[in-house]
Amino acid sequence: MTVTLADVAAHAQVSPATVSRVLNGNYPVAAATRERVLRAVDELDYVVNGPASALAAATSDLAGILVNDIADPFFGIMASAIQAEIGGTGGRAGCERLAVVCNTGGSPEQELKYLTLLQRQRAAAVVLTGGAVTDAPHAAAVAAKLRKLTESGTRVVLCGRPPVADTGAVTLTFDNLGGARAVTDHLVGLGHRRIGCIAGPMERTTTRHRLEGHRLALAAAGIEEDARWTVHGRFDRRSGYEGALELLRRDPSLTAVVAANDSVALGACAALRDSGLRIPDDISVTGFDDLPCSIDAVPALTTMRLPLADAGARAGRLAMGREDAPPGKTASVQGELMVRGSTGAPRE
Repeated sequence: MTVTLADVAAHAQVSPATVSRVLNGNYPVAAATRERVLRAVDELDYVVNGPASALAAATSDLAGILVNDIADPFFGIMASAIQAEIGGTGGRAGCERLAVVCNTGGSPEQELKYLTLLQRQRAAAVVLTGGAVTDAPHAAAVAAKLRKLTESGTRVVLCGRPPVADTGAVTLTFDNLGGARAVTDHLVGLGHRRIGCIAGPMERTTTRHRLEGHRLALAAAGIEEDARWTVHGRFDRRSGYEGALELLRRDPSLTAVVAANDSVALGACAALRDSGLRIPDDISVTGFDDLPCSIDAVPALTTMRLPLADAGARAGRLAMGREDAPPGKTASVQGELMVRGSTGAPRE
């Protein structure tokens, strides 16, 4: 059954004229009333159709950038580049928007909450960064929110996420699978056959794709993976430290460790050193992302470089409509293997 403007008015306990004024956005309406109307629009899943669609167009100067953890350099680098484009420093004067960084803390509920708030504010653009949650109900809820946003005129860009079909969002997806496979191929090429893996959170698409790439490389080399060789944790240094100790406890004969990202890799390196192992003489370690700290580690970290700043800047231009969407509204962003001192041939 189609929801009408009158239905929204009844639900919000206001007149149809007030609903029109709120959606039009160019007539004074009390803040409490406006909030009530926008909540009714969201709860009833109301979509303006036909000639009135212009009333629902996103015309505010607000743009939202969703990140999992602003303290993580992975997200900080991308958010900074996106904000520069949206805020004007990376683009043309007079085309600026107020870019608000929304830190979800990795919470699926908080992610949905921010999307709802940005929809109510009639945001001009929304950029979601980093991997998505694989939980099917949450994925469906996010897809519905993205669809609402694009239908109301908001430009939606996914940066570092898999595409979400039938939402109108533009996607810049990182080749996590191919990158992880290249990292493990590098270790196999050096002669490693017993390779541990400190993977990220099991519910994240980034973890799933990087772990799949790692396993594809092992299978291609004829290496039968031991279940003891994989542990999961968060994308942080502490998880790397604890994960490396757990891997050593499970199988002290490992000659290499692939980590979910650079922060995890640096934590792993600390744990291995504290356990009396030399890198790479006794054990090799790899990261992923090529954060600025990776080249300053001792030894410097072998890792898969993702062009985070470039991808973020492109996402910002797409969000501002200053760059045409790629064919099919999806582009794959490739990484580059950076071979440094943390990897070498396995010990005898």
